This record gives sequence, C-alpha cells and structure tokens, in this order.
Amino acid sequence: MFTRSVRRNAVVAAALALTAVTATSADAAAELDTKEPKIIELRGSKGLKMIEGADGKALLQADATVTAAAANVCGSGYTISAGAARYGTNASLYLWWNGKYSGSNKLYDKYICGVLFNDTGSARSMGIRLKDNFTDTPHAEDFGTYSTYAGPVYQKRGGCGEAYSYMKSGSRVVVDNTYTMSGCN
Repeated sequence: MFTRSVRRNAVVAAALALTAVTATSADAAAELDTKEPKIIELRGSKGLKMIEGADGKALLQADATVTAAAANVCGSGYTISAGAARYGTNASLYLWWNGKYSGSNKLYDKYICGVLFNDTGSARSMGIRLKDNFTDTPHAEDFGTYSTYAGPVYQKRGGCGEAYSYMKSGSRVVVDNTYTMSGCN
C-alpha cells in the first residue's frame, strides 16, 4: 500500500511539473508572437540594419556597397536584414524586411523580400523561392537565366519561412540549398 501511494504521488508530481513547463512554453511562445524583434545596426553598411540573431552578419558587413545594392533590389524601405548566406563562389542569398507586419503576429507576419545574387559574372540558370510557414500560401519564386540576380520575390508572412536557392553551371547543379529563417520554432 505504501509503495502504491508513493508511486501515485510521484506520477501526480511529474504531471504537475509537465503542466507547469507546458504553460510556461505556451506563455513564452505567445510573448514571441507579439514582441518586437531587436534590431541592430550593421557596422559600415550605410544605414542598413539587421534582426538580432539573424544569420549572415559577416557577409553583410564585408562589403557595404554590395549589401546596399542587395537591399535596393527589394525596393524602398527594405533596409533590415532577415538573413544572408554565401554559397561558395557561386551565389549569395539576401533576405530583407521592411519593418512592417501583415498581421498581429510579430514572429511570422513580416513582409520579407528575397534575392539570390549571381556571383560568377556569367549568365546562369538559377532561381529563388520563398515560402512561409502556412500551407495555404502560394510560394513566391523567380527562376530563369540571369547574369546578375534572381528575384526579388516577396512573402507577406515570411518571418519564419524558408528561402530555396538554386543555380546550375552548365549541366552541373552548384547551388541547391534551403535556408530557414533563424529565431523560429
């Protein structure tokens, strides 16, 4: 009898602890949904900024002229980097945010622009596809043969989405990558 009681108490205590952790996780997720992201200045980048924790800070700060040109492709207001990646000597991916939201969720509802730059100097078959975290939203994409860049492409709820990058050199695929936005669950 004593052993059964101890076991029952241990099970009840574990269930209560799990409930507390689940409630705390739900509260933290709800807070992320409404909390403004922290924005940091990019050193030497002509007024451009970045979402704290986003990938690609070194790439963005390596050449201020290239970074500014990448932001300008997206249009007026896209001055906050949501991430960047370099794919060898072939291509560079830039994701930009204009600081505005398409809804009330501050994590997902960011207007995101994506551009894939051709770093080879020669026309290549290449493309970029942006998708958000919602299954009912069509992907935004631009595929073709380009000497400078593919895109820009836009998503209204792109804050936790993915950017797919692709490039061929002749018949060989040299970029085939999916970039997932950082800071998302």
